[in-house]
Amino acid sequence: MTRLLLAGALLLGLLAAGGSALAHHGWAWTTGGNIEVTGVIKTVRLGNPHGVLELTVEDETWTVEVGQPWRNERAGIKEGDLAPGVEIRVIGEPAADPSTRRVKAERLFIDGREHALYPERD
Repeated sequence: MTRLLLAGALLLGLLAAGGSALAHHGWAWTTGGNIEVTGVIKTVRLGNPHGVLELTVEDETWTVEVGQPWRNERAGIKEGDLAPGVEIRVIGEPAADPSTRRVKAERLFIDGREHALYPERD
């Protein structure tokens, strides 16, 4: 009986942890509509599971989720394109909670060049 209770508790713990990971990744946390944000890159963290930029936009800091390394490369983003001090325009889906100032990028514009991270999305 003790083993059964322990196994059940472990399963519930794994499900709870997995649910929070799913809530963050994917598109569930976004509004489903697009916005446009233009700003200057403040910090960059590229890598898996996806890259994250902090932009300075009119005295506010916005968090921008970009693609995984392979997605960024497929979109034509080269090393050094996403660097502190670079101005970019982002089109993407904002967080459902507007106070978080967070957007998942679908398209980036750097020096007038479009980089479609998710060309299948509108």
